[in-house]
Amino acid sequence: MICEGRVVIVTGAGRGIGRAHALEFARAGARVVVNDLGVAGDGRPGDVATGESPAEQVVAEIRAAGGQAITNADDVADWEGARRLIASAVDTWGRLDVLVNNAGFVRDRMLVSCSEDEWDAVIRVHLKGHFAPLRHAGAYWRDRAKAGEPVDARIINTSSGAGLQGSVGQGAYSAAKAGIAGLTLVAAAELGRYGVTANAIAPAARTRMTEQVFAGAMARPESGFDVMAPENVAPLVVWLGSAESRAVTGRVFEVQGGLITLSDGWRPAAKIDRGRRWEPAEVGAAVRELIGSAPAPMKVYGSQG
Repeated sequence: MICEGRVVIVTGAGRGIGRAHALEFARAGARVVVNDLGVAGDGRPGDVATGESPAEQVVAEIRAAGGQAITNADDVADWEGARRLIASAVDTWGRLDVLVNNAGFVRDRMLVSCSEDEWDAVIRVHLKGHFAPLRHAGAYWRDRAKAGEPVDARIINTSSGAGLQGSVGQGAYSAAKAGIAGLTLVAAAELGRYGVTANAIAPAARTRMTEQVFAGAMARPESGFDVMAPENVAPLVVWLGSAESRAVTGRVFEVQGGLITLSDGWRPAAKIDRGRRWEPAEVGAAVRELIGSAPAPMKVYGSQG
């Protein structure tokens, strides 16, 4: 019960990784806002036929287990929708402690085939869909801190291995997820003074977005452990949302199965200082020396080199 009494928002929580987050937070004692639009895996309408929405199903599951949860169907990339999302937690339970930005979809295309609408849609839901809730939650916590109230809040963003090292056929998705990693660093630096931490995860799990990629990665025969189950990601996120994690901020964690990896961002790998302006003809030898003395870069997912 490491999150007992905490109020948590999870976006995109109707299925997959987000659903696992919401259920695990509830099991850890949190009160959960389950946000989901109930759309298809590419973000288009029409995924929900009749009956309960995915968000309502998750809420029903939480309540059946004795937990507290409400649904929210606002668009996280809509400015007023994101404001209403934050308000739904505060209006219901009088506070907000944790924001988990998870919502997203994929429309994979090679760069030369990607349309403007496809690019805009992916960047909007992932990057703006992280920023808009973060901005409204951050303002809420800033106001509480300035009013002298204690704040011990958490932001957990969702990047991707595609954002950390690129992925062939996912230019828009990779760009958005790289932007989310950078946004997390800025949020950690700016909001720390108000009692807010910000971290990101880069999960690998089987969901509607990745089921074709990870179809063959199933249970380990010797243990029956399903390495790619989305439930494997949730324990790290719940811990990051707890009071125990207050000293951890500005970090990116990759998580898959039972493996947690701390990822480090761009930093100088090698340098040469000429002490004066370079001549163009001198640059080639310097670049070759720099590359020769630096570690080889991580391979882009799906690439041959």
